[in-house]
Amino acid sequence: MNSRFYSQKYYSFQEAIKKMEHYCAYQERCHKEVTEKLKHMNMIPEAIDQILGHLIQENYLNEERFAKAFARGKFGIKKWGANRIVRELKFRDISAYNIKSALAEIQHEDYLETFDELARKRLDQIKEKNPLKRKKKLADYLLYRGWESHLVYEKANELIK
Repeated sequence: MNSRFYSQKYYSFQEAIKKMEHYCAYQERCHKEVTEKLKHMNMIPEAIDQILGHLIQENYLNEERFAKAFARGKFGIKKWGANRIVRELKFRDISAYNIKSALAEIQHEDYLETFDELARKRLDQIKEKNPLKRKKKLADYLLYRGWESHLVYEKANELIK
């Protein structure tokens, strides 16, 4: 017999609550992540709803707090632009209101300064000699990271004459 069919652990309601409290206390989580985790634990939909309610009530789970922490972290550490942050938050089913308040966490001056530093640093790494190809490589990199196209093309034209 194949043992992988019997290795699935089953959790009681209280065990699942404790596990999810720890999961949410360790790092900010969104509802979607917690729901997926509970589904992987083979919890029934009614238990999932009750556990989510408990986590929200006890303030382990807060989508606005998650969105703000996510935006600050991805901007500060990974240097993502607003488009990428918004796309990732939408993927996690975060509301438009929470996305807007998350983006408000990023100061406009910091945003432009980080964008400028990132563009200059990346340009130094591009070995291409052809100015048009250099511009395209720089723009592709910045667009992939979620920076707005008008900023990207202005910066590419400014840095590569």
